[in-house]
Amino acid sequence: MTDRRGARATTGAVLWLLLTIAVATQLVVLYAPSTPSVSPFRNSDKAVHAVVFLVPVLLALLAGLRPRVVVAVFAAHAVASELVQHALLPGRSGDPLDVVADLAGVGLGVLVWWLLVGRTGRGARGVVGRMPRRW
Repeated sequence: MTDRRGARATTGAVLWLLLTIAVATQLVVLYAPSTPSVSPFRNSDKAVHAVVFLVPVLLALLAGLRPRVVVAVFAAHAVASELVQHALLPGRSGDPLDVVADLAGVGLGVLVWWLLVGRTGRGARGVVGRMPRRW
């Protein structure tokens, strides 16, 4: 029994560490001064926006946080980050399409979580824990 608890605790700690790194990366990407884009693909920044929301949403859900809370917090941050960029950050501008990309990332994070563990009711703390079934 202690092996299971130890594995669950270790998995939970790793998920929280990864979530912290993902959120820190998200904050840097969203709020750092703008740099010139060198991508040969038009609007490639939209993919970056989607990924920087998908990853922390997925990790938060895998860590066992309530899906409604996770979606609400990250959806609000998607909108707020563009407003902050537009109003407060020199050299940055808010873009409504970035909000769409951010929200797509939130939705994709929920979808991936649901496909991986949501349907089974098994939690993130990997394969050993149980997740609440309620939203």
